Amino acid sequence: MDRVIVRPPRWRRRAVIAAAVIAIAGGAAFALHREGGRALAVEGSRVTFGRVTRGQFDDVIQIRGQVTPLRTTYVTTPSGGQVRAIAIEDGAHVEAGQPLLELANTQLQLDLISREAQITEQLNNLRSLELAQEQSRQVHEREMVEVHYQIKRLGRQKAIAARAVAEGVTPQVELDDLTDELDYYQRRLAVETETRATADKLQRAQLAQMRTAAEQLEANLDLARKNLDGLDVRAPAAGQLSAFTLEVGQTLAPGDRIAQIDDPDHVKVVASLDEFYLPRVDIGQHASWESYQLTVSKIRPQVSNGQFQIELVFDGDAPKDVRRGQTAPLSLRLGQPSEAVMVPNGAYYNDTGGAWVFVVSSDHRQAVRRNVKLGRRNPQQIEVLDGLSVDEEIVTSPYTNFLDRDRLELGH
Repeated sequence: MDRVIVRPPRWRRRAVIAAAVIAIAGGAAFALHREGGRALAVEGSRVTFGRVTRGQFDDVIQIRGQVTPLRTTYVTTPSGGQVRAIAIEDGAHVEAGQPLLELANTQLQLDLISREAQITEQLNNLRSLELAQEQSRQVHEREMVEVHYQIKRLGRQKAIAARAVAEGVTPQVELDDLTDELDYYQRRLAVETETRATADKLQRAQLAQMRTAAEQLEANLDLARKNLDGLDVRAPAAGQLSAFTLEVGQTLAPGDRIAQIDDPDHVKVVASLDEFYLPRVDIGQHASWESYQLTVSKIRPQVSNGQFQIELVFDGDAPKDVRRGQTAPLSLRLGQPSEAVMVPNGAYYNDTGGAWVFVVSSDHRQAVRRNVKLGRRNPQQIEVLDGLSVDEEIVTSPYTNFLDRDRLELGH
């Protein structure tokens, strides 16, 4: 503790610090160059190269489709219930209207009985109303006949009394009584006429209302009968039955899909494509499978997991031995052949999305990253729109290990 420490000269301390800084910077630069920076040394034998060329670009892509029936009819249960009996096995050929299974539903049977009772009651009420209206009409008719008779009788008596009064045989009061009575029956005729018209109007409206209610009950009854008939499920079309896996005692709800019927004689191909091709695929484009030709008939533009689907139909007869679910390798033509600058297709495109490539120097000592613009693709070539010249070379092997590099040092 009592020892005296001699400090070194200031210039020596500065020299040591400077040397340390230089050493650290040099080591970092070396590491940056050799391992983790923007350049990377690779063996030339570990990468592949492709040359930029000019030629005819064939606008065709290879896709894989799956053979499916051209038409599929789904079988559903019009009425729910419990499976009582199954009439046919899965995979069998069925004809339109052929029974498939029988359901049991006590509630539907009770509902039908209830509706039948309702319609019977309504029809009885309708008949009772019609009878009451007819009786009322007859009463009004009798009243009208009586009033007309009295008016006619009193009119004759008034005429006779008027002559008798004029001759002085009959007193005036008798004529006045007859005149008053005749006026009474004439006013009564007007009231009876108005009453009859109003009653007829109300009775017709009431009768029409009850008939409408009866017709509605009849329609409901027909619906209940159809629901009951729906317990016997039949094939809606002819074809091969599939996905029919029910068991006796199983409970089904109305509208449940229980099977499908496929057209066994006609097929189509459903293929999935990368969403990149969605703007370029159109109905009517042609594809080939071996010696068979197909046409795009439908496009499903919904994208799922980066892909969309198209449907293709055969131009003529399909292969005889083709089966549902079979894989079909197709060549889909997107356009006509044309002159273009091209580079070989390769795994590098999936790594960069066609936005950049490593361009090889003329002495093959390095490959430098360069932004490019690539266009159409087919299985062998990619169209160059900008950024590359004919006879230049690029690295075509995968860029997985080079994504963060600007330059590759190619060793020999």
